[in-house]
Amino acid sequence: GVTGWLVVEKKFNEITKTSNGFLHRSKFGECIGMKSTQFALALFDALRRSENIWEDSISRDQLKEFWKQITDQDFDSRLRTFFAMVDKDSDGKLNEAEVSEIIALSASANELEKIRKQADEYAALIMENLDPYHYGYIRMEDLEVLLLQTPMQPTRDGGHKELSKILSQNLKGSQSSNLCIRFCRRMKYLVVDNWKRVWVMALWIGIMAGLFAWKFMQYRKRSAHQVMGVCVCIAKGAAETLKLNMAIILLPVCKNTLTWLRTKTNLSVIVPFNDNLNFHKVIAIAIAVGVGIHATSHLACDFPRLMAADEDTYKPMEQYFGVQTKRYMHFVKSVEGVTGIGMVILMTIAFTLATTWFRRNKLNLPG
Repeated sequence: GVTGWLVVEKKFNEITKTSNGFLHRSKFGECIGMKSTQFALALFDALRRSENIWEDSISRDQLKEFWKQITDQDFDSRLRTFFAMVDKDSDGKLNEAEVSEIIALSASANELEKIRKQADEYAALIMENLDPYHYGYIRMEDLEVLLLQTPMQPTRDGGHKELSKILSQNLKGSQSSNLCIRFCRRMKYLVVDNWKRVWVMALWIGIMAGLFAWKFMQYRKRSAHQVMGVCVCIAKGAAETLKLNMAIILLPVCKNTLTWLRTKTNLSVIVPFNDNLNFHKVIAIAIAVGVGIHATSHLACDFPRLMAADEDTYKPMEQYFGVQTKRYMHFVKSVEGVTGIGMVILMTIAFTLATTWFRRNKLNLPG
């Protein structure tokens, strides 16, 4: 619109102060507010071909013509511009490599690294659906089918609709000035690019939260709560999450099992098997946090409350800790205290040996 052009014109004047009023191709993205340099260069080249401009620099009037095309809300006009970005020989056809390029450009403009890396795979699937007779190319009307999301066979990820939206969004050429819209758009693309990770993490966190809440409420009804209060509930809730995470921490690094699941089942459609090491590390962090909460609750809260409790309140705890004493180390040296501290020490050793320094022998240990 007019307001947008005034902003672009002001930026043009700033950039071209030292270039005699001509904007170089390399500064085009900066001038129109486009972050993706790769996408901006392809757009510049497409626009100058349509205007029969062969120089690498343009004047203010030429930029204004470019801006009119970029901000033109007519779908067919935007589609022609987008098509021309990769149809460098202007033959009206796109082969598989050019389709891959158009996907990579769109993904780059929206900072979707995963889709950019899978551009060739998406291109092959698009060609398979839009070029059923294997001519080796698609035309602009075929691309329009994709952008308008006419029903077609889903991709391996079921992501053709999301890809269509991403491609269509880039026909606008410039980002919205509304911060809320830009934020919502980025969040939408973030979910599109990471939905497998999102649902797996949500499920895992949900199970942990459920286990924590269940054990927390269970201990609120026990006699230990009368003595140690909410601290024992927190400690036991954290312990319950530790049981889960200790049980599954090795699952993400069972290579043979994961390979079988990836190749012999369709679970790869919804499960991000390639993120197995990252999930393994996240579980390890959750274990460390759980241990910290569990140990701190006992050592800094439960034991002092046991020492401070009156005789009648403490009586139900005698079966676990013996006769009440005012000595802190009495509780630390109890079976619960010694076994708990021992497990923390063993886990610390295991976590330390699992770090890169030890696994890759960077410390040059003897033997």
